[in-house]
Amino acid sequence: MLIALASWSAESRARPAAPDPASITGDDRGEEAGLPYIQCVPYARKVSGIQLYGDAHTWWPQAAGHYARGTRPKAGAVMAFRPYGAMQLGHVAAVSRIVDSRTVLLRHANWSPIDGRRGQPEDNVRAVDVSPANDWSEVRVWYAPLGGLGTTHWPVSGFIYNRKPLANERLTVLASAGTPAAKPAYTSRIGPDFLKGIVPETTRTPARRQYALRETPVTVTPSLKNDPIGRIIASRLR
Repeated sequence: MLIALASWSAESRARPAAPDPASITGDDRGEEAGLPYIQCVPYARKVSGIQLYGDAHTWWPQAAGHYARGTRPKAGAVMAFRPYGAMQLGHVAAVSRIVDSRTVLLRHANWSPIDGRRGQPEDNVRAVDVSPANDWSEVRVWYAPLGGLGTTHWPVSGFIYNRKPLANERLTVLASAGTPAAKPAYTSRIGPDFLKGIVPETTRTPARRQYALRETPVTVTPSLKNDPIGRIIASRLR
């Protein structure tokens, strides 16, 4: 009996109380300890109806041209997680409900260990957008062993919707794929009538110079021939 208790105590110390979900990959295969092992990919495919295959991190590029994609959550859409840390294969989860602009409920599998077992499905668990711009590029997700949201900010590529992309959506994807954003064209704040009345220099006639600038003043002697008052004043000054 003592030997059995010692063995159980050692095993419990070796097993972490709350495994990090980052250690759960998006496309683990097989069964664990003889129990059914549900992967996130087939579960997301089943509950969303989106027919994509392969590792979770390939769903986002695979959807291009086949399914509409975007950055806003919608019921039935698949949230595509990017690989992060030890979660090397990414993750996919279906949105079951929109709660508010920052909160959704998810249906996914192989995230939280439940009753000590990995690969279990979870329905209607909370995910919260923690991105600064409220664009759902980072989320915190409910983690069962903690009984609340995990502390990790998981990176998200976006949402895959179960419908065909529109023409303008395809063009947007093509324009944004690997292409730096173009600088906006400069718009002048000068009104269209700013140049009215301005004559080009080539057509202007130079004004005639009226005065010549000289270094010394020039004394001009007026003619007294037609100035009788001037003659009187001049005679008195002699």
